[in-house]
Amino acid sequence: MTKAAELAKMGEVLTNSQIGGRRNIVINGGMNVAQRSSSTVTVSNNSNEGFQTLDRFEFLFGNNAGGVCNISQDTTVPSGYGFSNSYKVDVTTADTSLGSNHQIYIQTSLEAQDIKNSGWDYTNSNSTIICSFHARSVKAGTYCFGFRAMDSSSTKIFVKEFTLVANTWKLVSIKIPGDSGVAFNNDNGVGAQLTWSLQAESGRANASDNAWHSSDTSRATSNQVNFFDSTDNNFFLTGIQLEVGSQATPFEHRSFGEELALCMRYYEHDDSEGSDNYRICMNKGTTAASYYFAVDYAVTKRAKPTVTVTQAYSDNFVLSAHSGSSGRGHMGLLSTASGSTDTRALFEFTWSADAEL
Repeated sequence: MTKAAELAKMGEVLTNSQIGGRRNIVINGGMNVAQRSSSTVTVSNNSNEGFQTLDRFEFLFGNNAGGVCNISQDTTVPSGYGFSNSYKVDVTTADTSLGSNHQIYIQTSLEAQDIKNSGWDYTNSNSTIICSFHARSVKAGTYCFGFRAMDSSSTKIFVKEFTLVANTWKLVSIKIPGDSGVAFNNDNGVGAQLTWSLQAESGRANASDNAWHSSDTSRATSNQVNFFDSTDNNFFLTGIQLEVGSQATPFEHRSFGEELALCMRYYEHDDSEGSDNYRICMNKGTTAASYYFAVDYAVTKRAKPTVTVTQAYSDNFVLSAHSGSSGRGHMGLLSTASGSTDTRALFEFTWSADAEL
């Protein structure tokens, strides 16, 4: 399908007016923000799993799945859609010895209140929410997308297959109907998980295509390819949009500053390196003393974050995150001083605050 035909199908050519309002519930769907690292990160089971590079997207090996891959922010993108970056998975060690419960997937988690208040009548099978995205892989075949409703009384996962042709970008649009067993809390906990499966063996490939299921935590059907069967394989993902309605619309491009602020609700660091570390200068009042001071967050966190401080330099001071650090306003840092009185104390450090779902 040509780009013009795709856009017409999505509704852009049906109107001369701009599609207004905030539509996309997914954060960083254009893969532009990578606070943790803009470099390639090597990932395997229990090594660098979770978040590595691109904000709000994690890579997971389920049930001790094998294989090794590199995760990176890449500039390979579908032409004509205004994207600059994609999420890249590059297999470096294949996995052909598969356990029955092995599964490997990309995941992003959404706050329950964002789904609850989205306008989706999620218990009504006639009301739909749509996830659209662009995907590409060296390995052709069937892949599976999953939408898991986390607040339901029993496991509720909607699974839909999509098929890729080798080395060809595909725009995928998946319509998710409501279901009477689906529930979302009105809180800041995890309400939904979106997953893109790259491997799923028999014990985790029990879902039916284009349907809700609650038998187990399968995020895939039995048709799911084993993307990890060769070191020749790579996978790209970008342009992810989740919106309420019966028809997908063109991707909502937000400014980098707005997208960064949305990401910082979940993770923030001082974004400095080397000699440009965060600096605080103060005077020692006694030969041994403790000082408490605060560093402001740019954005209020989703919840009380885990604060990590890496000390680059200080004059006889040891820094640690204070237990009183909260999601609002600032983090507290506690320093213990020693040495002579009335001399300058210089701190150089980096920090991060993690409130991910």
